[in-house]
Amino acid sequence: MTMNWQDNLIVEPQAIRGLVMQTQRIAVLGIKTEAQADQPSVYVPMYLQKAGLEIIPVPVYYPNVTEILGKKVYRKLVDIPEDIDMVDVFRRPPDINGHVEDILAKKPKAVWFQSGIRNDAAAETFSRAGIKVVQDRCLMVEHRRAVGG
Repeated sequence: MTMNWQDNLIVEPQAIRGLVMQTQRIAVLGIKTEAQADQPSVYVPMYLQKAGLEIIPVPVYYPNVTEILGKKVYRKLVDIPEDIDMVDVFRRPPDINGHVEDILAKKPKAVWFQSGIRNDAAAETFSRAGIKVVQDRCLMVEHRRAVGG
């Protein structure tokens, strides 16, 4: 039986919880530096790192920064040597299109678009490639809910 690609669009709370619990290594696309610690693109990965998940920073700006949250910075997802469970996306919806090829090439298990971020065309592309997708949700909120914190 061929899986329906739409099954990869994760919306059910139970499925979201399951995905969060299976995730260990997260590449954060569009992460900012500690200087912007009041912004979700910093405090969400900071929270996840404190919760014991491995964070791999993939900033879009800050060309001179080599480390964020004490971890080596990568400029492209495909440059990350290890497999990744999830790409947590902090980019405006139209800007995601410029990262689709890089994400597909890296083949993460899941792509997570943060709160307020939705790109149905990109979500469909990832889903058809067998990658699970969550849109318009905060990973920190869902992680707290999943671990019962």
